[in-house]
Amino acid sequence: MVSSEFSPYIKPMTVKPDSIAPLITVMAALRDPETGCPWDKEQDFSTIAPYTIEEAYEVQAAIATGDAAQLKDELGDLLFQVVYHARMAEERGWFDFADVAGAITGKMIRRHPHVFGDAGVRDSATQTHAWEIQKEAERAARAESGVLDGVAPTLPALLRAQKLTGRAARVGFDWPNAEAVLDKLAEETAELRAELAEADQARLQDEMGDMLFVLANLARKLGLNGEACLNAANEKFIRRFGAIETALAAEGKTPAASNLDEMEALWTQAKRAGL
Repeated sequence: MVSSEFSPYIKPMTVKPDSIAPLITVMAALRDPETGCPWDKEQDFSTIAPYTIEEAYEVQAAIATGDAAQLKDELGDLLFQVVYHARMAEERGWFDFADVAGAITGKMIRRHPHVFGDAGVRDSATQTHAWEIQKEAERAARAESGVLDGVAPTLPALLRAQKLTGRAARVGFDWPNAEAVLDKLAEETAELRAELAEADQARLQDEMGDMLFVLANLARKLGLNGEACLNAANEKFIRRFGAIETALAAEGKTPAASNLDEMEALWTQAKRAGL
């Protein structure tokens, strides 16, 4: 709960404060050792974690569609994942849902002194810098002394690469500009090309990893989210290849019955059409 010290800053809630209680009760019933659901009772943190990640991605997908009803449903699924983990922690005597909510509330207050404290109004860049300083203090309190400590190894690889290089950049280990990163990308491309003749999978994997890592750096230097860039490219590919399939189907053909030249021509048409 937010301290009364900050109450003047808090807008009235649009939902009842106890609206989470029924969900917590449902979760407890599902995990009841005697009468609970057999599947839910046998789950643990490691088996539920993949579902948590999946639900987060489904929230992202719902946002992309702009469908408010779908977003509400997916946010509910994600909230259930938080309640699920909190319930399992409570069973072990670690913490409960109230502790989780209290921890994030306190963290947000600490990280926004310009809203909840005496700090002056900040622009976005200043706030981002202050946020990182606060996070570094929190990492130090957890005895995470290394610059790269605390970057989750389970993050998607592209996102993790951006976070790792962003951390290193804050202590001066960075390229001066995007042009320098492009020069490095050319160097890595040449190294990968040199390995093609030997076709050693271990070497190819190593060089391919270096190239992807540099691309993650390039996205960061350009102020872009690499995951978002790649997702957009994926969707573009789906649209354009779908146009190829549609055009071929109109002629009674399939991609497998076509050839590369024909499909390339149809791809170019789709591109010119703005797909």
